[in-house]
Amino acid sequence: MSIKMAIIGMGGMAGWHYNNIEEQIGEIKVIAGYDIEEERSKQRVKEWGITAYATPEEIYNNPEIDLVLIATPNDVHKDYAINCLRAGKNVICEKPVTMNAAELEEVIAVAKETGKFFSVHQNRRWDADYMTVQKILADGLLNNPYTIKSSVHGSKRLWGWRAFKPNGGGIILDWGVHLIDQMLDLMPQKVVSTYGHLHYMESSEVDDCMTVVLRFEGGCTAVIDISTNSFVVEPRWLVSCTDGTAVISDWERHGKIVKQADPNELDWTEHVYYTAAGPTRTMLPRPKETTVETPLPDVGESRWTDYYKNVVDVLLNGAKPRVTAEQALRVMKVIDAVFESNKTGQAITTHI
Repeated sequence: MSIKMAIIGMGGMAGWHYNNIEEQIGEIKVIAGYDIEEERSKQRVKEWGITAYATPEEIYNNPEIDLVLIATPNDVHKDYAINCLRAGKNVICEKPVTMNAAELEEVIAVAKETGKFFSVHQNRRWDADYMTVQKILADGLLNNPYTIKSSVHGSKRLWGWRAFKPNGGGIILDWGVHLIDQMLDLMPQKVVSTYGHLHYMESSEVDDCMTVVLRFEGGCTAVIDISTNSFVVEPRWLVSCTDGTAVISDWERHGKIVKQADPNELDWTEHVYYTAAGPTRTMLPRPKETTVETPLPDVGESRWTDYYKNVVDVLLNGAKPRVTAEQALRVMKVIDAVFESNKTGQAITTHI
């Protein structure tokens, strides 16, 4: 059985979807698309050999179309999603799914009313660096995390519609939504406190750097740091647990796990350490012989198209979706709290 798909919004990200579906997902066939820019539609017809419609209504009214991908600027996701669901289509929406949690709740209500499948393309759950952190904690290679820091640093300003507030631009809705989704997928405990500080380095219109601090039930603190103005980058992940630390330096997974060699040897020295800032006993660097260093675990091949393999399994076999609307709602509630915290300058008490 083939799942026939249409794409609304045929820009750069849509091209990634189309090419990878054609190459790797044989159960899905992209047959149609719509874009607000007529010239882009004509170009995609030449490149993809699909039907380009002049209006989205032609997609809604085509009974052949089973699934619609929405890959437009963020501000119109909600309306397209609701219209597709009411037309009897299953829907995948690019991130961020909506502009805020209230909009997503409207979409979820329609999805429940129509009984159609609705999901968000949170592809970075299949990033190898993130899957490594998952495996470290799931397999007990490290235990009881108390601080997890996730950082993405670059040096190029936001571009295109992502630089404009009305379209849903800004770094938190571009990259922040990915990193928050990863953290919430990693930590099922409730978020009890959210603090966010958004920076406007290149533009007064949209945020382009951000620091978010999430406190979870059970005591773990997550720090999410994103910058488009970094001249020195921090490690992609730093995972601090009671029995050791893991560092993942980059997307290529350079890094290590360092643990105490003998868990019972707590008082390993009484020496005072003299630094340029004066003497210290508490901050004495741990001697190498008291630690054991291991490589990061192997997570195999990671592919964003595994998201689509799960979608096919859901639609054809009734499998459980890997990315649900309810998970996306949790992410949007955290983002709402970040915006509120940034406005007030205070941490927001939450139960997310």
